[in-house]
Amino acid sequence: MSKQKQAQLRKSVAPFASSDTKKSIIQIINSIVPFILLWFLSYQSLSISIWLSLVISVIAAGFVIRTFIIFHDCTHMSFFKNAKANRIVGTITGIITHFAFEKWKREHSIHHATSSNLDKRGTGDVWVMTVEEYKEASYFGKLGYRLYRTPIVMFGLGPVFLFLISNRFNRKGAKRKERLNTYLINVSIAVIYASLIWAIGWQAFLMVQLPILFIAGASGIWLFYVQHQFEDSYFENEDEWDYVKAAVDGSSYYKLPKVMEWLTGSIGYHHVHHLSPRVPNYNLEKAHESTPPLHQATTITLKTSLKSIRFRLYDQASRTFISFKEYKALQRKSQKSGLGLKTSESSVTQK
Repeated sequence: MSKQKQAQLRKSVAPFASSDTKKSIIQIINSIVPFILLWFLSYQSLSISIWLSLVISVIAAGFVIRTFIIFHDCTHMSFFKNAKANRIVGTITGIITHFAFEKWKREHSIHHATSSNLDKRGTGDVWVMTVEEYKEASYFGKLGYRLYRTPIVMFGLGPVFLFLISNRFNRKGAKRKERLNTYLINVSIAVIYASLIWAIGWQAFLMVQLPILFIAGASGIWLFYVQHQFEDSYFENEDEWDYVKAAVDGSSYYKLPKVMEWLTGSIGYHHVHHLSPRVPNYNLEKAHESTPPLHQATTITLKTSLKSIRFRLYDQASRTFISFKEYKALQRKSQKSGLGLKTSESSVTQK
C-alpha cells in the first residue's frame, strides 16, 4: 500500500472519530445498570441454586466486558468530547472493571504506538518471541515463555495476575497523577468489597464476584490475544515497520455473532480501532462498512479463532505464527540440511 493510499485510508475513517454524547450516555446506562442488576440477581439466586447463580454471573461478566470497552474508549479520550468527562467516567468504569485508568491509559497508548513492531515490544502487549529469539534463548528463557504461552497460564492465571498484581501497583517512576489515580481506584474497590462483605457475608460475595471477574478477565485476555495473534499477522522491525500496515494487517476483524459483538462493544473491528483510536466503539462498524479497503483485513470467526491457541512463535522467514511442534519440525529439517551439507563437503575433501 502506497503512502498516498495510506493517507487516504486514514482520511476516510476520520469522519467517524467523533463522539456522540447521547450515545455515550445511553451506553453507560445499558452497560452499568444491567451489570448491577445482574450482580444482585446472581446473589439472590444463591438461595435457589448455585448453578442458577453461576449462569447469571456469566451474563453479568459479559456486561463487565462491555463496561471495560467504555473504560477503554475513555483512555483514548474518544468516549466524550470533554477530557474531564473521559477521566471521570474512565475512573468509575476502572473501579468496576478493576483497571487503573491513568496507568492503563499510558500503557495502552504505547501498545498502539508500537503494535507489531519487533524492536519495541514489552509494554501493553502479549509476549511474542520470534523463532530466532526462541532458538537463542536460555533453557529457563524457553521454559518461561512456554509456560506463559500455555492456555492454562494465559487465560487461567492471567486474570488473577491482572486483577491482583498488575492493575494494583504503580510502575517505578510513575507520575503523581498516575499514582494517585491507582490509589483512588484501589481504595474504592476495597471500600465496595468491605461494604458488600459486611452486607451479605464473604462466602456469598465470593460466590458471586469471583466467577464474574474470572470469566470477564479470561474473555478479555482472549479478545486481546486473538486480535493480534492470528496466522498471517503483520510484524516488522523498526526500519520496515509502518503504522497503517500494523493497524490493518496486524489487527484482525473478529466477526462475532451480533449479541457477542454488542457485549464486546464492537471491539472485533480491531483493525479500525488501531487505524484510528479516536473512533468510539459505537462508530467502529460504520467506519468499517463505509471504507472498502478495510474489508480486506484478515477476518476470523469464533470457529477459526480457535486455531490461534496453538500459535506460539512468529517465524519472520515465512511471516506467520507457528506452533512449538512446527518449530521442532523446522529444527529437524535445518539439522538434516546442515548434516547433508557437511557430508557433501567431507566427500569433496576426501577426493
